Amino acid sequence: MVGKKSAKIKSTLQEFMLYLIFLFDLSILTFGMVNSNMYFFTKVMSSLFLETTSYVNDVNFNSINSLEDFWEFAEGPLLDSLYWKEWYNGQPLYQGRSYIYYENILLGLPQMRQLRVRNNTCTVHEYFQDFIKDCYDAYRFGSEDLTSFGPKTGSEWEYSVPNTQFELWHWGRLATYGNGGYIVELGRNKETSAEKMKRLKSKLWLDSGSRAVIIDFTVYNANVNLFCAIRLLVEFPATGGAIPSSEFLTVKLLRYISNFDYFLAACEVIFCFFICYYIIQGALKLYTFRLSYFKNIWHCLDTLIVLLSSVAIFYNIFRTIKVGLLLENLLNNLDSYPNFYFLAFWQNLYNIIIAFTIFIAWIKIFKYISFNMTMTQLSTTLSRCAKGIVGFAIMFFIVFFAYAQLGYLIFGTQVERFHTFGECIFSQFRIILGDFNFDEIEAANQILGPIYFITFVFCLFFVLLNVFLAIINDTYSEVKDDKSLREVDFDICDVVRKSKVLQYATNDFHTERSMGA
Repeated sequence: MVGKKSAKIKSTLQEFMLYLIFLFDLSILTFGMVNSNMYFFTKVMSSLFLETTSYVNDVNFNSINSLEDFWEFAEGPLLDSLYWKEWYNGQPLYQGRSYIYYENILLGLPQMRQLRVRNNTCTVHEYFQDFIKDCYDAYRFGSEDLTSFGPKTGSEWEYSVPNTQFELWHWGRLATYGNGGYIVELGRNKETSAEKMKRLKSKLWLDSGSRAVIIDFTVYNANVNLFCAIRLLVEFPATGGAIPSSEFLTVKLLRYISNFDYFLAACEVIFCFFICYYIIQGALKLYTFRLSYFKNIWHCLDTLIVLLSSVAIFYNIFRTIKVGLLLENLLNNLDSYPNFYFLAFWQNLYNIIIAFTIFIAWIKIFKYISFNMTMTQLSTTLSRCAKGIVGFAIMFFIVFFAYAQLGYLIFGTQVERFHTFGECIFSQFRIILGDFNFDEIEAANQILGPIYFITFVFCLFFVLLNVFLAIINDTYSEVKDDKSLREVDFDICDVVRKSKVLQYATNDFHTERSMGA
């Protein structure tokens, strides 16, 4: 019996040490993907394209509220920010290329894309049918206009079929937009682009049927080896006006340049070996235990780590090949729009996958320290109070969603944090955490606003949350008093401590023996 226990301790410690090496290797890879330059690059680009104002009405991207504001931004701050022609002392900048902030090269041509809806996609009430002849609904895939309009000649007036480069739809603030549309590629210099903007504006490229304009371009900084794929979106709701939003995806697409990059490549090879080892180990256990293998939560975490890691490995190979092809095509044809946005989007998704992988990997450490008495008490407490927590959760969310619907119906038309049911849910969680704006609620309804706020805080915060804490606290007290939990197979901390004591005793024994000799 003692021999089996000793063998179990030894195998557990060996597995733990091997897993720590895997975790250390994965941590190096994840921190090697990001650096502080990414933040500063994003901040510089966002400040330039979002905050630069026009000379006429001080319009910047974030202040666009109408079609007129959009054209003023497009003809002014956008073109001024895209095309830098000279140094600060008036000397001409690099010829034949467009450099932003003197350091960042504009790759290829910027692209502007419009999405439209068909006329008569909504129904006008019979009271107004005599004098309202046009009706353009909000954007939906079913109501999208795919026909030519205006002069009906040129890509800016003809709908282009969505490409097949794995680019999915874009999620805006009002709708989800497809990757097709009426496309305009701007010029290589400011003068050519200004002429195209002027022509589009004079021929009414944007009208009542316009629902969104997406501006895409990519810049590259060789100093820090970073790409920044920029997407500026202006949505035109059916109510009129304009709603701007933006996305700046700063990624490292060219991976192997510096010595540190090659060190990361070596870590990637080690990571692949670890994943192969865990795949073989998991396959053998799955063959032995069949479907009962997934009854163990740690086996499920192992499977999830292997799956996410395998996806990351295959994407890494795909990204390396695709970037090489894109750059080759760009260098052969500089007068076109290079679609780096979809690569940046998938790279960002890859970073998210790696983030969840290392998060789960850290959580798995509890598997090895769960032999500790404190960890045993914690896990037992959570398992014993699970039924009580489920019952509490049902009661909590009944009251929570009732208040969410109440807040949405009362304040949804006037308060931004309550303008959708989903926003109401998040706003109420923020109220529980102390992040709220009582003045907005009170201004929306002077009577019901304070009543809603006071009763919500009292019921959810002072009553239900304290019931939740009482359930966990009582269960933990019972677990601490349970004598059957005071013995565990082995405490990993005690094992490490005893090994040190044994080492010191062995050293003392050898010292005394040498002195006696």
